[in-house]
Amino acid sequence: MRVKIISDSTCDLSPELLERYDIAITPLCIIKDGEEFQDGVNITPADIFAHVDGGGSLCSTAAVSQYEYGKVFARYAKEYDAVVQITIGANFSCCYQNACLAAQEYDNVSVIDSENICTGQGYLVLRAAKWAADGLTARNICMRLQNLANRVELSFVLNQLNYMAKSGRCSGVLAFGANILGIKPMILFKEGEIFSAGVARGRQKSFEKALDLLMTYLAEHNGTPDDYCITVGYGYDADEGKRLWMQTRAALRAKYPGAQCEVGLLQIGCTIAVHTGPYALGMGVMRRWKKQQ
Repeated sequence: MRVKIISDSTCDLSPELLERYDIAITPLCIIKDGEEFQDGVNITPADIFAHVDGGGSLCSTAAVSQYEYGKVFARYAKEYDAVVQITIGANFSCCYQNACLAAQEYDNVSVIDSENICTGQGYLVLRAAKWAADGLTARNICMRLQNLANRVELSFVLNQLNYMAKSGRCSGVLAFGANILGIKPMILFKEGEIFSAGVARGRQKSFEKALDLLMTYLAEHNGTPDDYCITVGYGYDADEGKRLWMQTRAALRAKYPGAQCEVGLLQIGCTIAVHTGPYALGMGVMRRWKKQQ
C-alpha cells in the first residue's frame, strides 16, 4: 500500500527530512501587517523577529482552511492508496476540525490529532513516514499514531516574555519584571494542553540554566530517561541553535547515557515563533514501552 503522509507546517521538520521521507506540508497562515503569508513558504522566523525588532506589530496566525485541506487531499487521494494528515493539536488550533471536514469527501483520507506542536508533532510525523516507507497500511499507521500521541511531551523555556505579552497571553508588567529578573518561564505541552512547569533564572542567552531546568524536569516527572527520545528545537540563528544542540546532546549523553536522540536539531517554525520570540529552547520526550520481563 502506498500511503502519503502529510503534516501541518507546525511539525517544524527540516526541509532535508521532509524530502528524505516524502512528507507533504499544509502551511498555516502567518499575518504580518494585514498581509497573509504561508508558514515556511514565503516567510521565516527570522523575518518575523526582524519585523518586530524594527518596531513592527506582532504577527498573528490562522489555521489551514477546510478549502486548503481539500485542495491537498484532492491531489494526493488520487495519487496514493491512502492519505494520512497529521495536524497540530486540536486544542491549539481549529486545523484538526477543518481537516476532518475536508476529509469527509474522501474514502481514503484519515486525519490524526497530534495533540502537540513543533518537535512533539514532528516526532509523530517522522514515525508515520517511516512506517509508510516500510509498507504499513494507513489503518495500522493511524492506530500507532493514536497510541503514541498521548505519550509525547514538549517543553519550552522562553528567553523573554515580550512576544507572549504582545499577543495578550501574559501581562506587560509580568513580561517586564521577568526580563529584569532574568526569569525564563517553562511551558509544557502535554496531552493536548498547555501548562506552566516552573521557571529558570539567569540572563545567559545560551540557556545553561534553562537546560538544567528541562533536564531536571525530565528526570523528576518522566521516570527512567533510558525510556525516552530527545529532540531539541531552537529559535533565531542557526549558529546559536547548533551550539545549543551540541551542548544539550553532550549534557544528555553524560547524564543519561541510555537516552536516544530520535530527530535531532530543529529550527522552530513561524507559527510557534510568533508566540515565543527568538532564543526559545524546546525539548520533546516520548515514553517508550518497557520490555516484557
